[in-house]
Amino acid sequence: MPIGTQRAWLTEETYERARTELAELLTRRDAGSYVEHGDKEQCARRIRRLQELLGDAVVGYEPPDDGVAEPGMVLTVRYEADELIARFLMGEREEDTDDDLPVCSAQSPLGTALRGAKAGDRRTLSVPGGDVVTVTLVSAVPYRPDHRADRDERSFARRRLSSPQRSDCSGSSGGFHDPSRRSA
Repeated sequence: MPIGTQRAWLTEETYERARTELAELLTRRDAGSYVEHGDKEQCARRIRRLQELLGDAVVGYEPPDDGVAEPGMVLTVRYEADELIARFLMGEREEDTDDDLPVCSAQSPLGTALRGAKAGDRRTLSVPGGDVVTVTLVSAVPYRPDHRADRDERSFARRRLSSPQRSDCSGSSGGFHDPSRRSA
């Protein structure tokens, strides 16, 4: 069952967490318990986001172990400019993995560039600021919350990341690495 380009991939835990949050927000909205007008608007936006996410979610589906980059896969990539290695789950930004694995949306610049790639495929993407970054997919394996991937590899990848674990996956300094940083 391939996941369509517009469907969100979620773990069962994330789906349940989002359902609980939505129920709480709807209760809050129905009770009219807002601190101020801005809070009401923020709540309404979050309710819409959660309803969209939950309405189209693919929950608990494990993609085939075929090495193709798609939502639900743990990707290892190499940034060509400086040989940085990064490892992350391609999923929804709502995901919060138990093993501190960074999450990259399939709709992000990096996710869009990598979707459908196989090991060894090189992809380029434009990042904020206009730079172009080239990445190579090293591997793509299904995410399994009960199966911890090789911790040495994860530790290595985490040490090589130049920014926080959660990322906008743009490749910019707010993402996995700073494309302006060049190796000597």
